[in-house]
Amino acid sequence: MPKIFINNKEQTVEFEENNTLMDILLKENIFVDNPCNGKGVCGKCKIKLVSGDLGDLSETEKKFLKEEEIKENIRLSCLVKPKEDISIELLQKERKHKVLSSGYMPKFQFNPSIHKKLIKLEKATLENQIPLENEILRQVNVEKLDWKLLKNISSEDEILTAVFNNEELIYLEKNDTRDRIYGVAIDIGTTTVVTSLIDINTGEELCVESMINAQKTYGLDVLTRITYELENRKDGIENLQKSIVNSINEMISKMCEKTKIDIENIYEISVAANCTMMHMLLGIDAKPIGKSPFAPIFVEAKDILARDIGLIGCREARLYCLPSVSAYIGADIVAGAYVCELEKSKDNILFIDIGTNGEIVLSNKGKLLCCSCAAGPALEGMNISCGMRAAGGAIEDVIINEKENEIKIIGNEKPVGICGSGILAVVKELLKTGIVKDNGAFIKLDNLDEEDYRLNKLQLNDKKREFILVDGHEKLLITQGDIRQVQLAKGAILSGFYALLKKANIDMVDLESVMIAGQFGAHVSADSLVGTGILPKEVKEKIVYVGNSSKTGAYMALMSKDAKGDMELLAKNMDYMELGASEGYERLFSKCLKFPTN
Repeated sequence: MPKIFINNKEQTVEFEENNTLMDILLKENIFVDNPCNGKGVCGKCKIKLVSGDLGDLSETEKKFLKEEEIKENIRLSCLVKPKEDISIELLQKERKHKVLSSGYMPKFQFNPSIHKKLIKLEKATLENQIPLENEILRQVNVEKLDWKLLKNISSEDEILTAVFNNEELIYLEKNDTRDRIYGVAIDIGTTTVVTSLIDINTGEELCVESMINAQKTYGLDVLTRITYELENRKDGIENLQKSIVNSINEMISKMCEKTKIDIENIYEISVAANCTMMHMLLGIDAKPIGKSPFAPIFVEAKDILARDIGLIGCREARLYCLPSVSAYIGADIVAGAYVCELEKSKDNILFIDIGTNGEIVLSNKGKLLCCSCAAGPALEGMNISCGMRAAGGAIEDVIINEKENEIKIIGNEKPVGICGSGILAVVKELLKTGIVKDNGAFIKLDNLDEEDYRLNKLQLNDKKREFILVDGHEKLLITQGDIRQVQLAKGAILSGFYALLKKANIDMVDLESVMIAGQFGAHVSADSLVGTGILPKEVKEKIVYVGNSSKTGAYMALMSKDAKGDMELLAKNMDYMELGASEGYERLFSKCLKFPTN
């Protein structure tokens, strides 16, 4: 069987022919950046061929690789199939990412579904031969007991603790364990997953763990993962479920290890996620979400056994999945709307969670209208030629000066790419300096005189103009295609904004505040949002950042059965608007593509 020698024979992998190099490496859990899941449209899965043959360069590779890269034998691993022994050098490493775990928390009354009651057993006598089961039922005031729970007790027990989920007796424990009731609140995003270990007795957050969503192996956005399900009907759904369940279990184990808490004392796991991620967590077919009429298999809340999908905890631990509204207004948005108390507001408030999709909720004095717009992955650093996630080495802010550009880099490392907040910052600066016009096109070099500092900021690649973000041996460039990606995202979000206002018959001046939620929004300045035209300039002073409201909603559901009921009702009362079906939307979208002038 042929072999792949990696990084100067540091690692050796055997492989079968007719598999792409990317698939071979991913199967061995070797990191390869693959936002498009091997479709050959992102150009990010680069490796260096040291020796051996990978065939001739394809036209697609020629499109993505620079001349210097071609000379250095750089190839795209998703487009080559090794047939013999080869030696390669990996050009990427998995980097530590910035993950948002905190956010605004409203005041609310703790009333958790999980609670415990002490049982003091009386010994049976000849005069009183009451069976233990009957004595337990009498003390906890329930009609029947799952017979399997009797396996947890013995005739010598004097004290038991009954564990309830609402009014249902779900577990029996030896001795008094009332001081040990723990739960986990989880926000599953398309890009990141955040877990919090919670003391249900006190509401205290004891530990937080986060990681990049392990489903990245199958694509970075929901549609790519849905496509994976479609192309792998045999085990696609199962693979996606296993990857997220295994990573959640890993985070739960880490938190319990750090806090010295027994996993068996975790009784509930509460999850907020978008509709696609919720389907994939439960192992339910998500393919209908990816095609018209975009009708998901379920949107209702789910209260099930955690072990039914492989999650760890107490044997009878519950899994509560928050409700969604539609295919693209998920439980994460319902959680955000609830946390921000939009249904209680007497004002006009706009709530936005910006990511691969831009989900928007308008509260018209408590009446909620929502929509989703396909912002695309550009705002998370993907679909950008030098784009990356918000990790070490990512440029997250930019100021264009006459001499050297000022850049802020995550982790103060050497710049290796640009993340979502960085791409918005640089586009804002390109518009501000006039390097990019309001139609999204770079200014022509012929229009600049020799003394204009902007002339040295641009270069021609064939006939295409590019902005030199970072100069030197390993240049980082912003291309015309990058500007167009941001422009499409900006047009999608702004048009959704205006469409909701029009539907509710509200003017821009009638808005009291604009709430920005989510991982991406927390790291983007109001200057960038307004400077690129994602939000209109009229709302700049009204912007409020609310953080990870999705995880906060999961926490509130964990700590209050009333919150669960309220969110389930809220989801039913949120009026969903399909943008594509609204009158005049195409004209509105085209109008919103135009960048603001300075």
